Amino acid sequence: MSVTPAFPQGFLWGGATAANQLEGAWDVEGKGVSVADVVTGGDVNTPRLIDPSLDPDKYYPNHDGIDFYHTYEDDIALMAEMGFKTFRMSIAWTRIFPTGMEDEPNEAGLAFYDRVFDCLRAHGIEPLVTISHYEMPYALVDKLNGWESRECIDYFMRYATCVLDRFHDKVTYWLTFNEINCGLARGGASTSTGTFKGYTGPRTGLPFDLSVRYTAVHNQFVASAKTVIYAHAHYPELKIGDMCIYIPYYYRTCDPDDVLLSQQVMQRVNYFTSDVHVRGYYPGYIKRYFADNDITVRMEPGDDELLRAGTVDFCTFSYYMSNCVSCDPTLETTGGNLFGGVKNPYLKASDWGWQIDPKGLRWALNEMWDRYQKPLMVVENGMGAFDKPGEDGVVHDDYRIEYLRQHIEQMREAVADGVGLMGYTMWGCIDLVSASTGEMAKRYGFIYVDEHDDGTGTGARSRKDSFHWYKKVIESNGSDLS
Repeated sequence: MSVTPAFPQGFLWGGATAANQLEGAWDVEGKGVSVADVVTGGDVNTPRLIDPSLDPDKYYPNHDGIDFYHTYEDDIALMAEMGFKTFRMSIAWTRIFPTGMEDEPNEAGLAFYDRVFDCLRAHGIEPLVTISHYEMPYALVDKLNGWESRECIDYFMRYATCVLDRFHDKVTYWLTFNEINCGLARGGASTSTGTFKGYTGPRTGLPFDLSVRYTAVHNQFVASAKTVIYAHAHYPELKIGDMCIYIPYYYRTCDPDDVLLSQQVMQRVNYFTSDVHVRGYYPGYIKRYFADNDITVRMEPGDDELLRAGTVDFCTFSYYMSNCVSCDPTLETTGGNLFGGVKNPYLKASDWGWQIDPKGLRWALNEMWDRYQKPLMVVENGMGAFDKPGEDGVVHDDYRIEYLRQHIEQMREAVADGVGLMGYTMWGCIDLVSASTGEMAKRYGFIYVDEHDDGTGTGARSRKDSFHWYKKVIESNGSDLS
């Protein structure tokens, strides 16, 4: 007799956002210029560009976002209406330390997040806060080339300890860096997908240097470990997690060369950063990769001890797609899967070329659980689409409901497999600026925001069909997906 899969009691249903993509108010009340503020808009065919000149004739979509800075009370009320148990958000570093180098924080920025957290708590919603979500002060990029410099660790720690001290009684769950493994992806805002990361500093003209990239990520490892150590020492009730992007890389054929390539890519892309966060050391496979590719990571004495002492309490990841790899250069490739890869003939793709693979999420959850035996959380998952209100003014997004239904079904199966899954926050629960393309047209949310890429729109919020569907999912703790 088969067992009906069920989610555990207390499962954290909710949604996810990032400060730079929805807050707007980019230069008010003492906020400084972040890396996200110097990136222009784009679209599926036009990459975003880094332009720190802040040319008034160019469009910088993150400057306005959806004005959550002024609308957060109404937006959080809509999330509460859906029944959110948790809301994943981030803090804008430049609201707290405008250049990253100040001795004292900006009180107006801290007070804003006090208000947001108080509003969430009033609605019974648990905040899940990312300390750095593709965002850092541009002044640190200009002066230090960002995370390539060891000095960034001290500046980050000034920021991280400040927000932990201020908000430890309002926020229990924290993530240090968003999708830290994306810092190893080629390019920056001018990549073929237009994804802006800012990990090593978006200086145009810099060559792609793996030694620089891995050094930058190493510095983030150290900063993350020191944050965990500080939190555990001062506020032992807090839980600190990591956050990585997870993309299954299937071998396209059963050729042993393809199988071995799949394993190697999975190690480097999906497991290296989480291995360091969870296990506290650099695995042997990455050391060989460094040796084989003449990669030098600048480390300092004592780093190994910090990494061992600063392992995370739980693991989170984003899941949007799967990929294929092959040693056969003649196979058709796809450019829509962030890191690229060989096209999977068994899968359909979104309008942006992201291959849709719900069963890959179950596979990912089992792999992560077997590897780490740490509580897991899917903190990003969703489908960007061209949402258009119907004649009745409502977005009838059956396609989004079907996408999410299939992925939640696979999460339920993973829980039945024995996976320790603690929550799910669907990405872009309210329409916001796409990180990859800078578009409002690429919409993910349950809540439609009347803002458009040509600058028109009222900013009004409205409920899509998926809003009511997700409310039912949460009310039933995932048992009713009809």
